[in-house]
Amino acid sequence: MKNILVTGGNGQLGNEMRLLAELNKEYTYFFTDVAELDICDEQAVMNFVTAHQIDIIVNCAAYTAVDKAEDNQELCDKLNHVAPGYLAKAIQTRGGYFVQVSTDYVFDGTAHVPYTEEQPTCPDSVYGTTKLAGEQEAMKYCVNTMIIRTAWLYSTFGNNFVKTMLRLGREKDSLGVIFDQIGTPTYARDLAVAIFAAIHKGIIPGIYHFSNEGVCSWYDFTQMIHHLADIKTCKLRPLHTEEYPTKAKRPHYSVLDKTKIKDIYGIEIPYWVDSLKECIDKLLA
Repeated sequence: MKNILVTGGNGQLGNEMRLLAELNKEYTYFFTDVAELDICDEQAVMNFVTAHQIDIIVNCAAYTAVDKAEDNQELCDKLNHVAPGYLAKAIQTRGGYFVQVSTDYVFDGTAHVPYTEEQPTCPDSVYGTTKLAGEQEAMKYCVNTMIIRTAWLYSTFGNNFVKTMLRLGREKDSLGVIFDQIGTPTYARDLAVAIFAAIHKGIIPGIYHFSNEGVCSWYDFTQMIHHLADIKTCKLRPLHTEEYPTKAKRPHYSVLDKTKIKDIYGIEIPYWVDSLKECIDKLLA
């Protein structure tokens, strides 16, 4: 029986991994967050992995506050860049496997066709730069590393765009939402399902892209959130990026090409609207 460590266990993806662990009882799980294991402490990581004879690490922990990262570079770098290296070194001593979750922000978003795994990276923010460094650190120290880049993550857990738009939709008469940043929402549960598919089949090292199927802007995403939640009292206005200035630069286009993960692991990826409906149904239940 394999022992799996899931870090960031209290986050969106970590919580979805917990739910799926109930359906995948052939493994033994260790779910940690900072209270149980500080992944920025190299010795603590090594001790934990050795003591619990960990075979696979799925790193769901990250510094994801994109704008705050511009001011908290040191902490962001520790969590997103340095810590994955510690996890990778520790699992390498066991000859194990490492799944590092990364982001569409490793690209600057100047493309106009979906990004493949082979395209050159060019992050344009502290968050994106530290996440890319974390990918490189992971692959440097563990030969069996799987990088999964994802985008626009949401779930029933934690704070996320879907929950914010539901709340604002009920509170406000009108709302401006950016229409010129294009990507694909990702339901964290679908990402967790993909990670389990890789674990079941046997992790094949390399870089992979995963999001739901389809493409939309934040404006379209919000329209669909309000439609599915039957919110009719809030009028949405499309905004240009420059009308809503933020500290960190966002990619204008960050659609990910998912051909590789679908071909290698034989997974079917749901359309973003279908997954959004499933999430909103749970939130409103």
